Order: sequence, then C-alpha cells, then structure tokens
Amino acid sequence: MKAIWKDTVIAQSDDTVVVEGNHYFPADAVDPRYLLPSNTRTHCHWKGEARYHTVFVNGDANPDAAWYYPSPSEAAAQIQGRIAFWKGVKVVE
Repeated sequence: MKAIWKDTVIAQSDDTVVVEGNHYFPADAVDPRYLLPSNTRTHCHWKGEARYHTVFVNGDANPDAAWYYPSPSEAAAQIQGRIAFWKGVKVVE
C-alpha cells in the first residue's frame, strides 16, 4: 500500500492494519520528511487519544492529515506504532 499526496509517496508498506476502513502504516514506513507535528488531539471512545501530524509536501500543508494513537486502548492494540491518513491523502495498492 502507498499513501500519496501531491504526487508524492509519503508512506509505503505491505504491512498495513485496516481499522474502520483506514490503513495504518508502520511508523517506520512513513517518510518523516513529510510530517510536521500538530497540537491537535481527539478522543475515540474505543481507541483512545489520537494525535496528529500536518502533511507537508513541496511547500503545501495539509493540516492534521495524518494521525496515530500513541497509547491505544487494549481493543486497538494492533494500531500501536502506526500512522493513518485522510484529508485527500490517497491510499492505494
């Protein structure tokens, strides 16, 4: 699977975990050059607290387009250490 924004591959892995239709990539499969930390936090009733990154490619920012759960609940343990994408970031085979 590949996560692509602005014709740039941000993440690539054969080992994604799909939860609620979102592919969670291993953190080491995501190119850190394209992520900037965000202060945004949200809470999912069954996964826990999510934190976000802004995806930044060639001078263009996509705020909070990547998210992860630093300490997911036991029910969501399979996404520990993984990052997912949305807001126009395409995930394709």
